[in-house]
Amino acid sequence: MAAAADVGGATGHGPLAGVRVVELAGIGPGPFAAMLLGDLGADVVRVDRPERPGGLKVDPAYDLANRNKRSVLLDLKSERGLDAALGLIERADILIEGYRPGVAERLGLGPDTCLERNPRLVYGRMTGWGQDGPLSATAGHDIGYIAITGALGMTGEADGPPVAPANLLGDYAGGSLYLVIGVLAALQHARSGGTGQVVDAAIVDGTAHLTAVLHGMMAAGGWQDRRGSNLLDGGCPFYGTYETADGGHMAVGALEPAFYAEFIDLLGIADQAPARKDIDSWDRLRTVIAARFKERTREEWTAVFAGSDACVAPVLSLREAPRHPQLAARGTFVDEAGITQPAPAPRFSATPGRVRGGPARPGAHAAEVARDWGVPAVTPTPPPAEEPSS
Repeated sequence: MAAAADVGGATGHGPLAGVRVVELAGIGPGPFAAMLLGDLGADVVRVDRPERPGGLKVDPAYDLANRNKRSVLLDLKSERGLDAALGLIERADILIEGYRPGVAERLGLGPDTCLERNPRLVYGRMTGWGQDGPLSATAGHDIGYIAITGALGMTGEADGPPVAPANLLGDYAGGSLYLVIGVLAALQHARSGGTGQVVDAAIVDGTAHLTAVLHGMMAAGGWQDRRGSNLLDGGCPFYGTYETADGGHMAVGALEPAFYAEFIDLLGIADQAPARKDIDSWDRLRTVIAARFKERTREEWTAVFAGSDACVAPVLSLREAPRHPQLAARGTFVDEAGITQPAPAPRFSATPGRVRGGPARPGAHAAEVARDWGVPAVTPTPPPAEEPSS
């Protein structure tokens, strides 16, 4: 694995060097979106609050969503803390907040207030349900957001329940990535002579958008509205996963005829596999493939298919993935402060991003942020005995 570069200046390197981002600390997709902006070179200042953290209590030293950021600690419910936050926002290009609708307004940091102070500000709002609608004020998590969009219903085997793919599909794909696309598009508009604006990024909207092509296929009659019944959802025997002799799994994606021919040849079933176009024989084909894969270990099958066009790969765990030869050769993972983690992506030929530092500890950068952003340094009041409600 490649070693991360030494920590550089405040903005570091990357195509977003010089872009200033204020992140109002939250959990889930907002922090990940801000991390991505930081990976691309933006100077991200996270405004942490002195209240006890909620959500998934990750040791700050391991919270990779806070890498490539700096942190100041502000009590946003105090006049002093609010003024300090607005001072940063006046100098920012992008603001990211992930509160429930109305919370930022009650804190005095709503879009109207912030855009009045900084008319060219891009105000990014990250929520699950969106800023309006009957569910907008209710609590939620990734699994609920992807459930109502139809995305969760596509996962899992035909005769089993839907399977949540961790929180990758909703929080990060439908949420974080759409927020990043939105704020960068709005930033381009503002820098091209336009004004700042609000970007309403809802996980339900982004996740629904991800299913656009499938809605087209369904309308054309090429996709059945039930899981485990289609070409790409496990319904096809040559696009799915199979268990090996040692309890591992291999992933097969031999869709095209040429790739399929190489697949069944290397698997050793060319003389017994029914015709791939005969959908009525797919269950028998699946049985033949499964039985053959059970004859060898995952490592043995990996060696059989290595370097081929059969489109077969071992199913690796998170700990195993960094050691895969392809990922190791590309430096897809890096080591920073003793933590193996994905490197910034995508890659840029002229302005590469990099991991400039580990997760920002809450409040660790008050003095240097004050110096670099030209604002007074603020030391927050001690945290309250109990977490206040927002």
